[in-house]
Amino acid sequence: GAGVALVEVYDADSAADADAAGRRLFNLSTRGQVGTGGDVMIAGLVISGPDSKRVLIRGIGPALTGFGVAGALADPQLTLLSGGATVASNDNWSAQPNAADIAPATQQAGGFALAAGSRDAVLLLTLTPGAYTVQLSGVGGTTGVGLIEAYELP
Repeated sequence: GAGVALVEVYDADSAADADAAGRRLFNLSTRGQVGTGGDVMIAGLVISGPDSKRVLIRGIGPALTGFGVAGALADPQLTLLSGGATVASNDNWSAQPNAADIAPATQQAGGFALAAGSRDAVLLLTLTPGAYTVQLSGVGGTTGVGLIEAYELP
């Protein structure tokens, strides 16, 4: 059947245990149909502990065609929210001020490379502890298959 699903992943180790053993959750991704209105793709992200974290968040559409995905979202738009406030947004990753830092950060995280000038969306930023919501939508109300990825960077 069809419907909306929620998958939650938690690291059950305490912060002290994770630091001592060098373990941490550093990447999570989800792929699905990106619709409009209440059917945009939504992911949650929590930064815990006392320190800010550098993260790479990607909204992939066009690059999926290179993996044989039919019906990929042609022009994804990423929006990062904290509560109801927009923290950052991106449409077309290579057009943003820190675009030169995105390719090395992607390689450092182990993500696949994005073509220069592609319409995939990326946010590279440092987040303070708290809960965040990532929304992936299509520019101009377009729809298609999209992928949200979140990486914690060292």
